[in-house]
Formats: sequence, C-alpha cells, structure tokens
Amino acid sequence: MAIDPMICRSTDAGTDALLRKLLGAMSVFTMLMTVPQVLTIWVGHQASGVSVLSWGAYLLSAVLWLAHGLRKRDANIYLPCIGWIVLNGAVVAGAIVYS
Repeated sequence: MAIDPMICRSTDAGTDALLRKLLGAMSVFTMLMTVPQVLTIWVGHQASGVSVLSWGAYLLSAVLWLAHGLRKRDANIYLPCIGWIVLNGAVVAGAIVYS
C-alpha cells in the first residue's frame, strides 16, 4: 500500500508550525533567563565565577548560527541569534571588565 504524500505533508506542516512556535518561545524564555546574569555583572559589578571561556564559546556559537540563519534566509534562526550575541557579548565584556 502506497503512502499518500499529501497526508504526510499536512501532518508535517502542523508539526513544523508547532515546533517553530515552541522554539521561538524557548528562545525568548532562555534569553530572559540570561538577563539576571547580565544585570548581576553590569549593575552589581560582580563577575566572580563567570567563565569568559564558556560565555565566549556561547558567543561564538551565536555568531555562527547567525551566519547560518542568514545564509538559509531563516528568520527563526537569525533573529534570536542577534539577541544571543548581545546578551553573550554583555556577559563576556562584563566578565572581562569586572574580573
């Protein structure tokens, strides 16, 4: 029995839409969870225990994902990366300044 490709496409489209919404929501949520770290560093001038190496790796990863998202022309990839670059950059810069 052959598989009807129209059935698979409609199911995949619904799953893809749900996954994109979940990924978008998680991007916003995880960025909001990073804001207290940035505030602790820049407002409280406390960067003890912050690893520049780890946060630098996160920053590099966000830059690479941004490049990938731009090449694919996928706003769901590159738009969150802009926020991550700002947040990770703020943590790295603050850790360097206040360490």
